[in-house]
Amino acid sequence: MVVEERSQIAEVRREAAALGTAAGFGSETAGKLALAVTETATNIVKHGSGGRIFARTLDAGASSGVEIVAVDRGTGMRDIASGMQDGYSTAGTPGNGLGSIKRMTSGFEIYSQPGKGTCSRFEVWADVQPKLTDSWGVATVPKPGEVVCGDTCAITTGEGSCDVLVVDGLGHGPQAAIASQTAADLLSALPPRDPAAMIEEIHAAIAGTRGGAGAVASVDWKAGAGKFCGIGNIAGLVYSNYKARQLMSHNGTLGHNARKIQQFEFDFPPAALLIMASDGLTTHWTLDDYPGLVNRHPAIIAAVLFRDHSRQRDDTSVLVLRNPAN
Repeated sequence: MVVEERSQIAEVRREAAALGTAAGFGSETAGKLALAVTETATNIVKHGSGGRIFARTLDAGASSGVEIVAVDRGTGMRDIASGMQDGYSTAGTPGNGLGSIKRMTSGFEIYSQPGKGTCSRFEVWADVQPKLTDSWGVATVPKPGEVVCGDTCAITTGEGSCDVLVVDGLGHGPQAAIASQTAADLLSALPPRDPAAMIEEIHAAIAGTRGGAGAVASVDWKAGAGKFCGIGNIAGLVYSNYKARQLMSHNGTLGHNARKIQQFEFDFPPAALLIMASDGLTTHWTLDDYPGLVNRHPAIIAAVLFRDHSRQRDDTSVLVLRNPAN
C-alpha cells in the first residue's frame, strides 16, 4: 500500500481493518490495529516523504494476527531511543506516535539509517500473542500500474524444517499471477520432497499457463543445511557469519523449457539468512551497506531491500528466511 499523501491514510486503515476482520479481531483489538496503522501512515507522510506499508495475516495455530511493516525514504532517525519517548518530535507535533504504537502492539521494531529512511514493524493479535520464532518475511509488489502481482512467494513448515518458493510468472498482470499461484498451490498440496523434485512437479503443472521463473529451497533447522533448485531469473543468496554465497538457477522457463534441473546444497547454520528474489529486484546490493540490518526481523530486511533496489518496472518479490535454531 503506497502512502504518499494524507488522503491515502484512510485507505490504508480500511485495508488493514479488512485483514483484522479476516483474523477474527474483536472491536477493541480492531481499534488498536486501526489506530496503530493510522499513526504509522501519518508518520510516513509527516517524516518519511512518502513510503509504503506491507500488511499480511499471521497464523499460529489457534491464534491469528496481523503484521504491519512500514518503510519510507525520509531523513531517517539518528537516535531511535529518543524517538520512542513520548513528547519527542522533529516536526513540531505532540510526538506521541512511536511510543503509542509500541504500547498498543507486539514485537515493535525499528531500523533506520540517517539519509536513507526508516522501516518499522509490529504485530497485533486477536488473542494473547503466541510465542513465535521470527523466521521469515516477504515483500511482494506488482508492477506500477498493475493491480495483480505476477510474482508469488510461499512457505510451508514442518517439524524442524520448511520449504520456500518464489515464482515470477512470465510478464505481469492476471495471467502471470495464474502461473505463479498455480505453483504456490502445488507447494502446499504436495508432501515434502527435494527442491529438484518440486521444480519438476511445478514445471509440469504450469505447462498450460504462461510459465515463469521459479526456485524452491528446503531447509533443515537443526541440521543447519539446505537445498536449492531454480529455473530462470530467481536470485538466491545465503548470508552467514558476514559472508554471502550466491545460489545458482539454470536458464529456462518453467512450464515450457527447463532442460537442466539441478539441485545444490548449502550450509544454513543458526541465524543464517536465505534471501530469494525475482528479477524485479536488482542484483547490485550487499547487506554490508546496512549496518545491523542482518539482526532485524526478516520482514524488515525484505522491505528495506525492496525500497532501495526494486527496479520499479516489473513485479518484485523478496523473501527472507532466518534459521531460528539455537
